[in-house]
Amino acid sequence: MIFTLLAAVGLGSAVMVITRKNPVHSALYLVVTFFSVAGIYVILGAAFLAAVQVLVYAGGIMVLFLFVIMLVDSPEHGGTRRIRGKHAGAAAVLTALVSALLAYQLATAGPVAGPADPAALAAQGGNLETVASSLFQYYLLPFEVVSILLLVAMVGAIVLARAKA
Repeated sequence: MIFTLLAAVGLGSAVMVITRKNPVHSALYLVVTFFSVAGIYVILGAAFLAAVQVLVYAGGIMVLFLFVIMLVDSPEHGGTRRIRGKHAGAAAVLTALVSALLAYQLATAGPVAGPADPAALAAQGGNLETVASSLFQYYLLPFEVVSILLLVAMVGAIVLARAKA
């Protein structure tokens, strides 16, 4: 019952993120979504992931989002950034492609595994060790690629912020 409640809150706030016109309201609904996902992690027995979700995403990433919202021109202050012309067509094609890939993945995915047995998880060293082990054994390349992308995004934000000043 708690899972259903958290899932409904998360889904509802995720819909509100993309339907609000005010970007600050969207960012606040995104925080609600992050907290509901953290609650689902707690139910699944992944306390470390729940803590990371709250600290990293609801804390750090949202601060970055708010900085971007404040730096970018908004339509309320004279900015007129809309997707038009050839960009609208490219955005529609890309959206359709990503949606088709997601639908294919969902259709071909196998059954979802349930939560891990707590005794077996403790025998392997606990939740934190299991996450760290799989992160650095099997997902090292994606982890490093994401770190480089975040570095590039941070440098780009600094360059854009200095160009306006």
